[in-house]
Amino acid sequence: MTSPRLTIDTPAGPVHATVSPRDGDAVVFELGGAMRGSVHVTGTTDPHHWDQFTAVRACLGPVNAFTTTAPDEDLPRLARGRIGYCGSLTLYRDRFDCPQVSVRQLSATSDKPPSEKTEVVLTAVLRGCAEHVAQRADLPAILEASRQRDTPGLLRFLTWSAAYHHAEAVRLEREARAALLARKAAEAAWRTAAQWLSLSPHPVLLLMLADCPDSLTRKIRGLQWWGPYCVDAAAEELERARRAQAEADSLRAQQGGRPPCRRGLALPEGG
Repeated sequence: MTSPRLTIDTPAGPVHATVSPRDGDAVVFELGGAMRGSVHVTGTTDPHHWDQFTAVRACLGPVNAFTTTAPDEDLPRLARGRIGYCGSLTLYRDRFDCPQVSVRQLSATSDKPPSEKTEVVLTAVLRGCAEHVAQRADLPAILEASRQRDTPGLLRFLTWSAAYHHAEAVRLEREARAALLARKAAEAAWRTAAQWLSLSPHPVLLLMLADCPDSLTRKIRGLQWWGPYCVDAAAEELERARRAQAEADSLRAQQGGRPPCRRGLALPEGG
């Protein structure tokens, strides 16, 4: 039985991608035509929801670039070139159920980055391979295997992230309280200096009240901005901590049973 082969049109010419049998959580494509080498495709999380394994990631090379790095000599090349290329593309669906792609770190083994034309070629090949896997009948098995593979690492990261953002929120709330007290003290000093100036004009008092560097006026103005900024930033950090904890809880729940049913990545005809 022959392996299926895709033909992907690119500015460098057609690239032929022969699909190897699935190996656990991955599908590997061997490239021919305008490119040689391989592309590794696996399941991954939605870029905006790290507890939802609904996306597909294609990596240049024979391995998952997020877990290990392929040797330079194993990276894909243009048919007549000697430079290897690495990078990845994630295919997912947005909230309107439309397919989207996110390209990450396309780079070359040479000192020069890929040209614009080469980036178009690499992106087209990665997307073509990702779209093929997204429409496979065994996509659910690929996504489930990817969830089992990545969940331990994601749990460690999300647990750290929740604790970090919570600590940042506490620090910023402390900064906001300190800014409020400092502003009240500076305003009281400003009123005192204004009273003294009205009784006995003096250059030092004028400098303290003027709108110039290191004056009380500048200090008050800065604290009027800094305090509310810290309040808003603390609220954002608390939301990040809440979201990281919620995603960690969701992943732990999925470990105890089947993951929740999510929409697939099947592309519309002609998409």
